[in-house]
Amino acid sequence: MPLSFWTAWPSREALSWESRTPAHRMLGWVMRLLILAGVLWGAFVNGRMHGWSPVWVALGTTVAVAIVWALMRVTLEHRIWPALGLLGLLFAGAFIAQGQHAGYAATVLWCACAILALERLPLAVALPLTCAALGAYALLASHDNWLTTAFTTASLGLVGYVVRLDKEARGNTQRLLAQERAARAAEAETAALRERSRIAREIHDVLAHSLSAQMVHLEAARLLIERGGERQQVLERVVSARRMARQGLAETRQALSALRGEMTPAEDFLRELVDSEGARLRVEGERRDLPAEAGLAVRRVAQEAVTNARKHAPGAKVAIRLDYLPGEVELEVRDFGGRPVDNGPVDNGELGASGGGYGLLGMRERAELLGGTLEAGPVEEGFVVRLRVPA
Repeated sequence: MPLSFWTAWPSREALSWESRTPAHRMLGWVMRLLILAGVLWGAFVNGRMHGWSPVWVALGTTVAVAIVWALMRVTLEHRIWPALGLLGLLFAGAFIAQGQHAGYAATVLWCACAILALERLPLAVALPLTCAALGAYALLASHDNWLTTAFTTASLGLVGYVVRLDKEARGNTQRLLAQERAARAAEAETAALRERSRIAREIHDVLAHSLSAQMVHLEAARLLIERGGERQQVLERVVSARRMARQGLAETRQALSALRGEMTPAEDFLRELVDSEGARLRVEGERRDLPAEAGLAVRRVAQEAVTNARKHAPGAKVAIRLDYLPGEVELEVRDFGGRPVDNGPVDNGELGASGGGYGLLGMRERAELLGGTLEAGPVEEGFVVRLRVPA
């Protein structure tokens, strides 16, 4: 056996009363009261009580109870030397009781020393103490034949070890329950953080799309005013910005519905998006309902990609392709390069800075959380964003 088997203390959970059920605690108190009653009965019925004897018996019993209580406290704190000192006091009390012809009290003290040592101390210390206590009992207090005495001492040693194993089992159960509670708390915290991240992504995707689109139109209107553009052109930009504000409000409501698990199908959303943005949509594969998370990813990536196309390639044609593949869905958003707006080019340096700055990062994070991929980069003509997620 490893050295730790002999030198290790019983766990604090095993030695503590907190690991015991109410019924077990009640049984423990009943057993202690019965033992105490037996000691007092054995002292008072032997016919030797006279003078100050009752006082000494009561005082000795009180001291013994206090020593046992202190022993339980110091063993709970794994303090070996105080524990050995207290056990030594119990041994001395047993010898004093035996010398005063209080054999029953001496038997109880020796048996208590043996069981408490096995129950609460490292085995390397407990076994010698138990052997000494049971040996004293067998030689001095037992009046049975040698076979009965041997059987009794062996049984007492076995009882002490069984009590130790029982407490260790309860202590292990207590530790496992504590670990399970900690794991559940950590899981709940992780779920809360995951939900916060999801809400943060939704807020970013909705607001970045809506506000950046408004900024595009308002910035274009400002440039047109500065360059003396026609009133009708400025009005069109302002009207477009107002339309985007209304659309942003509607998308905010949709995002709140999505957070509650209420969403329109992704394909319907894409049709509304291309209608409002003047893009093209092509749907391939066998149509089917998408899981909530996959559908939400398709919606948000399409939204963000179209917004980026409008920011960085104003006036470019945008094509969206939704492909239902076996076990997954693929979304491709592609623009075909920008063109100048009427009455001169627009300063893309300012317009491109109107977004939230986390578009591609947020889209890639959303795809990876679902076990999918997102590719984005320039192509021969324009820019393409390609999302593929399990569905």
